[in-house]
Amino acid sequence: MSVSPSVSPAAFGGAADAAPTQADLLDFVRRTAADTELIASLPLDPEGRTWVRLEGPGGSEAWLIGWPPGTGTGWHDHADSVGAFLTAAGELKENALAVRLPGDGWRTLELAEGVDRERRLPSGRGRAFGHHHVHEVLNESPDRHAISVHAYYPPLPLMRRYSRTGQVLRLEQVERPEDWQ
Repeated sequence: MSVSPSVSPAAFGGAADAAPTQADLLDFVRRTAADTELIASLPLDPEGRTWVRLEGPGGSEAWLIGWPPGTGTGWHDHADSVGAFLTAAGELKENALAVRLPGDGWRTLELAEGVDRERRLPSGRGRAFGHHHVHEVLNESPDRHAISVHAYYPPLPLMRRYSRTGQVLRLEQVERPEDWQ
């Protein structure tokens, strides 16, 4: 995995001094993914994900991420941040939970039947999500990289990582920005 210096994609089209909404973030990732020169500039590594931090709209945090074939994030959330992501090249799959998890104070949850959602996001498709969205993102291609653009507001205060066995979700780790340096 690698991190490259921040770059400035297309300017934010939202109102001055207003916090970006989920729609603003989705618009930003859509416009950024259309920047073919920026997308082509991302170094790709066959062994692991690569990323470049972008200047997001209205003080948001944004990333351009390269996904080698067969890679994924594992189950996680973005705490109190809202966000959006869009596939710029290849295809990603998102597995998500359609329920809001309880706040702090738990380590293991048994999920009810019917809470799983699955989305295929081919090039040009994306989605926005709200606070405490729990998901995993995968590049299931056996032979093709995927590239995506992500934006979060406020910038990620933490990420919770989960393991999952059947319907049991277990909180494994809480990561903070200093862990990503």
